[in-house]
Amino acid sequence: MLYKNKIMMLSILDTDLYKASTSYAYWSLYPLAEGTFTFNDRNKETYDQEFIDQLKLEFTKLGSLRLKDDEFEWAVKKIPYIPLPFWEWLKTFKFEPTKIHIGLDSEGHLEIEVTDFLYKVTWYEIPVLAIVSELRNKYRGYIANHSKMIEILDEKINMANEYHLKFSEFGTRRRYSAASHDSIVGRLKERCPIYCVGTSNMYLAMKYGITPSGTFPHEWIQAHAGMFGNKRANYLMLEAWIKVYRGDLGTALTDLFGTESFLRTLTRQQALLLQGYRIDSGDNFKVGNMIIDRLKEFKIDPKTKLLVFSNALDFPKYKEIYDYFNGRIQVSAGIGTNITCDPGIDGYKPANIVMKLSRVRMSDKDPWEKCIKISDDLGKHIGDPKEIEIAKYELHIGD
Repeated sequence: MLYKNKIMMLSILDTDLYKASTSYAYWSLYPLAEGTFTFNDRNKETYDQEFIDQLKLEFTKLGSLRLKDDEFEWAVKKIPYIPLPFWEWLKTFKFEPTKIHIGLDSEGHLEIEVTDFLYKVTWYEIPVLAIVSELRNKYRGYIANHSKMIEILDEKINMANEYHLKFSEFGTRRRYSAASHDSIVGRLKERCPIYCVGTSNMYLAMKYGITPSGTFPHEWIQAHAGMFGNKRANYLMLEAWIKVYRGDLGTALTDLFGTESFLRTLTRQQALLLQGYRIDSGDNFKVGNMIIDRLKEFKIDPKTKLLVFSNALDFPKYKEIYDYFNGRIQVSAGIGTNITCDPGIDGYKPANIVMKLSRVRMSDKDPWEKCIKISDDLGKHIGDPKEIEIAKYELHIGD
């Protein structure tokens, strides 16, 4: 049956800040570059044609979204590092549902791909994931227990308040539903105004008067590896980001090819300009210590920099990390699934889905190049195994 509901995306800004920041960076530096985003379900869940039909209907609804006048005014004022002409362009942008190719493989696993210019295609990632996540919950018959959900959230808020654990809410992509996400951010604003320092979701940041937070994603590094080669991708993507943002949005993601590889090409000039480093895979303690040691090599006081932990965190795990690093370096966290996918249902397990850049080319005159992700966690490797081995060889990973 078809599920009767309002559109699962609340606004064109109902997405992560880094979608806007990365789109603008592509728009500025690589306006003719093209890319393909490919869906990956790490849990390999199965679906049927009924689900596909409903998914197509939900994606069709995306075509009605536009940047509204009040959203435009908010973005220009609250996100000043992205200039006004870009927001004027975004007022003309609309999703093209026909570009979203959907199907099932022979075993019933979901397949989704989108191809377009990079500055456009990047906008599809979060809506696709959020819609799949919410529709999957309806399809499986999960019904959230709202009072229990808030009770569970309050326990996490109490822990953050008691132990002074600063964090941002990063949960749009795998949220239980748009409605529950809205309620959760509203509760964070009400009961955790000091230690919830931001949300990645621009629409909810606007609605609740919270700081929109984020920087650049894995795709930014993947695009540079595809266009310019693996060996200097980390260096070149940082130089390009600095060229566009001149010190704003200065938290660097370290793990596309593993943090050791990132730190090898990091320069002192870049390290001085960066505000912090986001740790999204691997052993949090080992990776954090590697970054601190590198800063010390550069004669940079680690206490002037920030570590943002975002690797499948819950609050007890975050407190352990905070206690270990506090006083040595500034500490924060981006917590997503643990906040927005805890709907008070016994035995509930959230979707474990991602959508990554799978290929890129500088223009239609260039050949397509495959994109990969190696990560500090073996289970998070994505891409052609041959390309992964080439990258490991070129970057001396495992030597």
